[in-house]
Amino acid sequence: MKNKSFWTRLKEVGPGAMVAAAFIGPGTVTSCATSGANYGTTLLWAMLLSVISVIIMQEMAARLGIASQMGLGQALRERFASKGVRILLAILVISAVFIGNVAYETGNITGGVLGLRAVFPAIDKGSWPVIIAIVVAIIAGLLLFSGNTKSIEKVLTGMVVIMGVLFLICGIVVWARSDNPGQVGKDILKGLFGFKAPDGSSWMTIAALMGTTVVPYNIYLHASSAAKKWKNPEVDIKTSMLDSILSIGLGGLISMAIIVCASFAGFEAAPSNGGEMAKMLSPLLGNWATVLFGIGLFAAGATSTITAPLAAAFASSGILGWGEEIKSWRFRLFWIIVVTCGMIFTLLFGSSPTEIILFAQAANAFLLPITGILLIISCNSKDLMGKYKNNILQNILGIIVVGLFLFIAARNGTAFVQSFTKLIGR
Repeated sequence: MKNKSFWTRLKEVGPGAMVAAAFIGPGTVTSCATSGANYGTTLLWAMLLSVISVIIMQEMAARLGIASQMGLGQALRERFASKGVRILLAILVISAVFIGNVAYETGNITGGVLGLRAVFPAIDKGSWPVIIAIVVAIIAGLLLFSGNTKSIEKVLTGMVVIMGVLFLICGIVVWARSDNPGQVGKDILKGLFGFKAPDGSSWMTIAALMGTTVVPYNIYLHASSAAKKWKNPEVDIKTSMLDSILSIGLGGLISMAIIVCASFAGFEAAPSNGGEMAKMLSPLLGNWATVLFGIGLFAAGATSTITAPLAAAFASSGILGWGEEIKSWRFRLFWIIVVTCGMIFTLLFGSSPTEIILFAQAANAFLLPITGILLIISCNSKDLMGKYKNNILQNILGIIVVGLFLFIAARNGTAFVQSFTKLIGR
């Protein structure tokens, strides 16, 4: 088949945008705001490494989906014939995905509520936050219930573009209005390539930045969505690579723009969440900043509220051998549980949104090595991948990413336990 032109490939972007929509959630906004306010641009290197890592892992996931025409859950069932191993993997995958995704969904709904509260201060009182949380969950549920993957893809792609424009505008204006833009540029470069951890507590923030970008459930989401969209590995794998680089690269720029905003906005204290950051930007950028940042935060929550339960359903249905038909009731059961639990936990823990969100990101830093190892194993199967299985370089890069996150998880163990204790103690 004739190779596709660059512009043809560009028109076919989609699964990569879903991944960007998933990781640019309230957790990203909160983690980046916390990083910038507490450490300036010093931890930009963590975001840079995260973007490189997510491109490496998501390229594998998309290639697996296109070459095998399966999601990762289904691929693992094919890779391991032993019934005992399949049961163990099902327990491992479902437990890991649900722990991460329920925590994520809680942060997503919470973030969406915070965004609207920043834009419309009048709804910041009484029962309005509760009503908004329920409405956000219902809207996500209705879109998922439609079972129209093309519509979901278009909605998410559009909202990623909106987020990109809004957050990048805020970052650029903060930079331009600083006392010394040239020095700001130098500080950004130092942060990108300095590889410094200012103190022991910064590792919690580093883990959160990485955990909010290289998200375990995105690997399941990307493999399954790529399998549904593309059928010809010979030409479509190149298209998926372009899709991943553009979409994930944009997501990385958005995250860095938020860090820059928080770094140079002159906050007297770190904002406790994205909604508070939106309000704190007003003295520097004007009231429009609160509105733009609030809309961006709402978009971040809305998109991730859809992708987290969808990924949980793909992973769980696939590993159980139930197929990945989005309109089947067995498939719907999984995302209904995630959305419902996320809504309930939002109502229970809504008074401490930062702890919820940062805990979710840090938890994913622990779950990623498990998913990464399973992905690498699957991508090395000739039966699944044929000539598109991992080459030596792809294996080396994948192992480096998994090793990096094992190190982060081990280094961050104490801080993770403290965060969990603080959350449940509220």
